[in-house]
Amino acid sequence: MADKKARLTVDGLEEAIELPVYSGTEGPDVIDVRPLTGQGLFTYDPGFVSTAACESKLTYIDGGNGVLLHGGYPIEQLAQNADYLEVCYLLLNGELPTAEQKETFVNTVTNHTMVHEQMSHFFNGFRRDAHPMAIMCGVVGALSAFYHDSLDINDPHHREVCAYRLIAKMPTIAAMCYKYSIGQPFIFPRNEMSYAENFLHMMFSTPCGEYKVSPTLAKAMDKIFILHADHEQNASTSTVRLAGSSGANPFACIAAGIAALWGPAHGGANEAVLVMLNEIGDEERIPEFIQRAKDPNDPFRLMGFGHRVYRNFDPRAKVMAQTAQEVLEELGIENDPLLKIAKRLEQIALEDEYFVERKLYPNVDFYSGIILKAIGIPTNMFTVIFALARTIGWISHWNEFHSSPNKIGRPRQLYTGPKQRDYPAK
Repeated sequence: MADKKARLTVDGLEEAIELPVYSGTEGPDVIDVRPLTGQGLFTYDPGFVSTAACESKLTYIDGGNGVLLHGGYPIEQLAQNADYLEVCYLLLNGELPTAEQKETFVNTVTNHTMVHEQMSHFFNGFRRDAHPMAIMCGVVGALSAFYHDSLDINDPHHREVCAYRLIAKMPTIAAMCYKYSIGQPFIFPRNEMSYAENFLHMMFSTPCGEYKVSPTLAKAMDKIFILHADHEQNASTSTVRLAGSSGANPFACIAAGIAALWGPAHGGANEAVLVMLNEIGDEERIPEFIQRAKDPNDPFRLMGFGHRVYRNFDPRAKVMAQTAQEVLEELGIENDPLLKIAKRLEQIALEDEYFVERKLYPNVDFYSGIILKAIGIPTNMFTVIFALARTIGWISHWNEFHSSPNKIGRPRQLYTGPKQRDYPAK
């Protein structure tokens, strides 16, 4: 039932149109505009920035106050007290696991980390210099050809199996994308390791030398996974939901999400941060680029500062800033030239009146890019790691969509092309 009602008066209509108004547990009220269709009207909202396209219980963002909640839990508390697989369980089930539930969940995920051996041959179809995101799109989309025993989207058990498989296999696939791009052999997952440890081991170990995973780096990687797990109805999540509305299999939907995430305005932002730092190149050139960022006629902008949703400090960035400091101290590379540029830019953004007034604070992409570079992960793998972490958000939204009555997505448009006309006579 609607909590309130709104009335819309439109020139040419004799009566006002009554529209239900609904209230959620958090956030602004929403006006149900579906009655407009019966009057031959649609709403116009480019980018869907004022449209609630679905109802969801997973994640809530208050951009004005810098709040991010998963299942009601603040992201800062989850990053401090939980690990990534606990957050995965929370997003899938709506509640944090008990000790017994967590043990069962972790064991199930761990036992699904290997991929079908024939998939290793599938990689050979890609060029070695292909971008790892291009490879990941293809490989994840192909999972439905290897795991087609549980693709009934109307069966809750099948949806659960697909979710477990994706959570478990994405680190393996991500590491395989990296190894293939540098010509090294694939490394099998190690079930005795934690989720983050296992990923780092598959990334950096080789058959001729054991890679010792630093607890500090594993903890940092786990925090990166947590902070990127879900972010409400962003471009890639909306893509997954829209693809899912057609009844497409979950692997195809996640592949669509990966493709959307690849864009530099979305998941490619942390990669763009490192590109920008390389472009600046030297601390002495920072004032030049700051001036360019302030010039409204210059297309240059500082990557990793400000956020489309947050009009305050990105709550994830606070956690990442501390983690970045821990990683740099662990590795003893605080004098890296690019990292010194990054730290100076951070200082300017937090103190310069221009940035403070516009609330252009460093965001999660700024700090995660610094951490990943320090760990030794190449820039072209940054978005792959983002996709790995965001998979739980995507599959949770996909599962939520199919767990209740739904319909295929079909946005409308404002047509401004030619009116109907006849084909010219010959």
